[in-house]
Amino acid sequence: MNKEELNRALITLIEKKQALHKLSYDNPRYDDIEEELHDLEDDFNDEYGPYLEEVLEKVHEKLCPDTDVLLPTAYLPNDIGGDTDYLPSHKEGVWVDSDEFPNKEARLVLVPNPTRIILSVGAKVRKEVWKA
Repeated sequence: MNKEELNRALITLIEKKQALHKLSYDNPRYDDIEEELHDLEDDFNDEYGPYLEEVLEKVHEKLCPDTDVLLPTAYLPNDIGGDTDYLPSHKEGVWVDSDEFPNKEARLVLVPNPTRIILSVGAKVRKEVWKA
């Protein structure tokens, strides 16, 4: 797996999500940008899905075995907020039932720069649980 290509693909996908979220539904470009996003998501899942699904299965097995693994694109944040070491909002990513943090709102999010999976618990806990 080429880590730099994976990271670039993540950035491209998240930037397209950012572009879509900046538009209102009545914007004439909305449908085109949404279609481009869906195409990018499909391409990303085709190219990196098998690798990332295996990674996500291991992360889920360790941290949240009772939560189903979703497609990698489900774990993406809506923006990347900067160039390096970005930590997303605790509201980003996929909700999981974490054994380590029972009865707490926990989420897994896949972020670039560098490519990694972050476990967020509430507004204060951010824990890197995997890095490419």
